[in-house]
Amino acid sequence: MKTKFYMMMASMVILSFISCQKDKSTVEQASINIAADDAVSDAVFEDIFSTTDNAEIILDQFVKSGDSKAMVILTDSCPAITITHTETGSWPRIVTVDFGEGCSGLYDNSRSGKIIIEITGPRLEEGTKRTVTFEDYYFNGIRVEGTKVVENTGYNENENLVCSVTLTGGKLTLPDGKFIERSFEHHREWIAGLLTKNIWDDECLITGTASGTTLEGIGYSNTITTALDWKRVCFFIVSGVVKIEREGKPEVEINYGTGDCDAKAVVTKGGESKEIILRHKMRTMGR
Repeated sequence: MKTKFYMMMASMVILSFISCQKDKSTVEQASINIAADDAVSDAVFEDIFSTTDNAEIILDQFVKSGDSKAMVILTDSCPAITITHTETGSWPRIVTVDFGEGCSGLYDNSRSGKIIIEITGPRLEEGTKRTVTFEDYYFNGIRVEGTKVVENTGYNENENLVCSVTLTGGKLTLPDGKFIERSFEHHREWIAGLLTKNIWDDECLITGTASGTTLEGIGYSNTITTALDWKRVCFFIVSGVVKIEREGKPEVEINYGTGDCDAKAVVTKGGESKEIILRHKMRTMGR
């Protein structure tokens, strides 16, 4: 499914949103746009999941160390992490991930503002919830809003930890005022890396549905028909299939491939397909 680009096209791949390979595909631009916007939306909220999960790992390390201070501040070039808890007990704890006025961090993405996480118990304890909210948070110039709740629902029959993840009131606003609305109900099954000290071997399978409105105000819903494979070490989802349905339009499918850690995906409509290059910015925001 995934093809190699010629060396002479390499620079254009970086600059272009759509694959520079010329083809005779009849997949119209509107279908490509809806798939691209959906992929960016997923990328933004998956980045937030990675950030909050890593912050909770840091919290667990401090809890295990027996530190009794009411506040611990960890400072890195990007970001600063503050951990607090109530006066009456160890839980809940509040983790604030503060990117300040802006800094470039993981994968050279720009982030500013705060991600605030309220955590009810240890990360690996069944029933523990993480409630994520945002304070003037921007990702590559996109304002992010909404409430995300991650709940540890225990181990499945494969002895893998599963978390339910819901997003309500999700909204991504571009500098020009246009926005995407998004809500979802997902399940994440940890299939690698959960108990290791190296966070970069973490891997999850994601299933579920999402809905909202596009930049053009068109209602949509999507269903993950083949589980999405998320690896923390990769920029984007590495495999899996999402079916996107729009009001009064034929369905569109986006296929993330078969596992390569790259920025390629294939959009299909009515039997016709076109390869696209995934991005961490919306198509209307320029290169």
